[in-house]
Amino acid sequence: MADVTLDAKGLNCPLPILKAKKAISEVPKGGTLEVLATDPGSVADFEAFCRTTGHTLVESGEEGGTFRFLIKNTG
Repeated sequence: MADVTLDAKGLNCPLPILKAKKAISEVPKGGTLEVLATDPGSVADFEAFCRTTGHTLVESGEEGGTFRFLIKNTG
């Protein structure tokens, strides 16, 4: 279970990333942020977000047109 869940469904790039950047600051170090998005471009966006911020993309997947990302706050 994630510490914080961000529902970014219906938002297009770059809004899911911008909202995730703000939300992850509210997650304790070592905690996780779950992001739900419908923008297909969010897959590449969140991989790049984690690579550039140093946070860990624990898992990602898609079900019924909703993409789910679980990001660990590495502080």
